[in-house]
Amino acid sequence: MSSVKQVKVGSILIGGGAPITVQTMWDRPIREVDDSLIKTMESYHKKGCDLVRFALPSLNDVDIISQLIPKVSMPLVGDIHFDYKIALKAIEAGFHKIRINPGNIGEEWKIREVIKAASDHGTAIRIGANEGSLSAEQKQRARDGSVEERSRVLVEAAEANLEVFEQSGFSNIVISLKSSDIHVTYHSNKLFRERHDYPLHLGITEAGPLIPAIVKSTLGLADLLKEGIGETVRISISDNPEYEILAANELLGNLELRKGRIKIISCPKCGRSSFDTHAFLDSVKEELYTLPVDVTVAIMGCTVNGPGEASHADLGITGYGKQIQIFRHGKVIRREDPCTAKEAFLEELVRLQQG
Repeated sequence: MSSVKQVKVGSILIGGGAPITVQTMWDRPIREVDDSLIKTMESYHKKGCDLVRFALPSLNDVDIISQLIPKVSMPLVGDIHFDYKIALKAIEAGFHKIRINPGNIGEEWKIREVIKAASDHGTAIRIGANEGSLSAEQKQRARDGSVEERSRVLVEAAEANLEVFEQSGFSNIVISLKSSDIHVTYHSNKLFRERHDYPLHLGITEAGPLIPAIVKSTLGLADLLKEGIGETVRISISDNPEYEILAANELLGNLELRKGRIKIISCPKCGRSSFDTHAFLDSVKEELYTLPVDVTVAIMGCTVNGPGEASHADLGITGYGKQIQIFRHGKVIRREDPCTAKEAFLEELVRLQQG
């Protein structure tokens, strides 16, 4: 379809031509909302996260986590299973969006209660399907079927979930169709987009630890994104949620679907290296990941890969003997001792931000 519905989630828009949003999910129980949690949320936002989802397994979790809503600048999403009363309370508490699986909420009247509350409060709802939430008949078809058949089953499951929402006239919806199989993820989302115009939440479920998750997610989502399919993205990783944010931004940035983030190029160390790229990159990564400026930065190990090979970089740094060179577009602009190199580099980075 050429156009996609637009959904409002707090201060951001999903779909309808809005920029693709990046999200992550908090990875552990919360006993209290403290300054550390608030600072972490703001750090996520600076690194390019647009919204964060929190599991709400009980009514008490709604009471605790909802205290965070007025204290952070990002919209928050409540993730609810099994108990419609938790969904109702999350909506009342001000969560900007909830994620439910209609199949495990129970009777249809409970789903309609959630829909009515969401409609009254302007709350968005994410619904959808994954291969763990299929009916017994659908699971059998998926187990014995081809990639195409498994994809059709996922789409049918999502459409069945959609039915009661559409009957109620509720369209403030984001849909997800997820599989741990990258091919099923691709074909199911492509098929759904051919039939419907709801915004799609993209992700590979249960993608694994850091390296496998990034590889699978890149392979599974890049083609969809290049075809204009997908309005919000989560890169699921069995690791620090910050990596999910950085990976999603890298994917979108390299596809030229998201701007305003620093592009980092750096070389691995080798026998020629006179500059420890690994240590320097680690020392400045917080600034590189949080400054909202659309430039390319190069951190190179020697002059072979420095101003020459990285001459396209807006700002670069490399070593030359015992001297550190800082360059812009291949031209050396500063020569520093190792002890002053970081400060000088950050000064030039701020100058870039200031234009």
